[in-house]
Amino acid sequence: MPETDKEKIFVSPSEIARQREYAELAKSVLSARFSGEPLAFVRTYGCQGNVSDGERIKGMLRQMGFGFTDEPGNADFVIYNTCAVREHAEDRVFGNVGALKPLKLKRKHMKIALCGCMMQQEKVVERIKKSFPFVDMVIGTHTEHMLPEYVYRLYQSGKKVFETPDSPGVIAEGLPVERDSAFKAWIPIMYGCDNFCSYCIVPYVRGRERSRSLNAVLDEAREAVAAGCREITLLGQNVNSYVGGGGVNFSHLLREINAIDGDFIIRFMTSNPKDCTSELLDTMAQCEKAAKHLHLPFQSGSDRILKEMNRRYTREKYLDLVRYARRVMPGLSITSDVIVGFPGESYDDFQETMSLADEVKFSSLFMFVFSPREGTAASKLPDAVDRGEKIKWFQELERMQAKNSEEIAASMVGKTFRVLCDTDCRNGLLSGRTEGGMTVTFEGEADMVGNFANIRIDTNSAWSLKGSAVK
Repeated sequence: MPETDKEKIFVSPSEIARQREYAELAKSVLSARFSGEPLAFVRTYGCQGNVSDGERIKGMLRQMGFGFTDEPGNADFVIYNTCAVREHAEDRVFGNVGALKPLKLKRKHMKIALCGCMMQQEKVVERIKKSFPFVDMVIGTHTEHMLPEYVYRLYQSGKKVFETPDSPGVIAEGLPVERDSAFKAWIPIMYGCDNFCSYCIVPYVRGRERSRSLNAVLDEAREAVAAGCREITLLGQNVNSYVGGGGVNFSHLLREINAIDGDFIIRFMTSNPKDCTSELLDTMAQCEKAAKHLHLPFQSGSDRILKEMNRRYTREKYLDLVRYARRVMPGLSITSDVIVGFPGESYDDFQETMSLADEVKFSSLFMFVFSPREGTAASKLPDAVDRGEKIKWFQELERMQAKNSEEIAASMVGKTFRVLCDTDCRNGLLSGRTEGGMTVTFEGEADMVGNFANIRIDTNSAWSLKGSAVK
């Protein structure tokens, strides 16, 4: 994207100020309409990027005077932040939106809003209008920063708001954030994607690739650390493509965040292998706060299928990256994504996926049976293998991965790891993650939550570890 176009993607400070004014107007309208604090229910589906968007949505709602509830039946304003990556996610949204109808019949003043990736698809919006006429607001991914204006219009006029303009995408800085955790921060560093993998809907619903400025990301990271965050996760559809202006790349950004004073750990996702470099892997090795965990989706072990997917790397390049990463970071934990049953994939192609997964020995593997997304190139490809056969392949991979995960977990028994305690499971049990992303449960006090602890691993299973705090 040329520099002149990049300048146009930033929402102007005056527009952000205008939205703050709308937030105050909405607050006035709501205070006149409700005797107490109106309650909002926010439900986010999908990836960590959506979770981050949800935190900004909550921030804007708080600015408008809303409190929050965990029960949609108690809410005055319900908003679903949707995901379009897989058909199953869309089906869940439609099912849950349908379940709101009887709630709205009981609470006639309830307003229902939908936003996120699904709403950037014309066919979805038309289905909402036809099948879910009780929905009051639909907004696309490119105008979520205008939520205060839309809420004001909805309550002031009583008329529905549907705003889903097509756009290459924008960046809106200065939005309030209501974080879900007091000690974990999701920080987006870029939005959209230029890769156009043949199976992926993201470039069509999230817009073109665009990066936040280095200073904006650093400011948010410093604020998070100052507020007590112990874990910062940098987000982007392909963080390796980050360009923060003046030639600043992702490795530079990682070093800058690593230099921030404080006791915290840095994670990031997702990395595309085609843009993963030895410079980035060296930076991870040299930055003491960077978690020695790499999520590197490979999607298929077959070069023929990778070409059909438009992934633009080969099996051998992927394996070379893994070998180099483990050479500079012994003990590195690697996780990945894989698609089983891509159109035209044969059992021989699938066996190449099996052999790659077995060679790499992933700590965990996120596996999906291919789900066609309308509007992508892959949705038009002929597919001779039925879903039942693909599920058998999936189960074969699942069994092998369970064996590999269990072997990795068994190798950790007797060793001590630094763990961020993130959950109070009650009954004297806490839960946390190792630097490599493995979940551990252990006995401890509730005041350990949000802090690091040294945990010795006592027993293991394929998907979890049990340990003891080491004083």
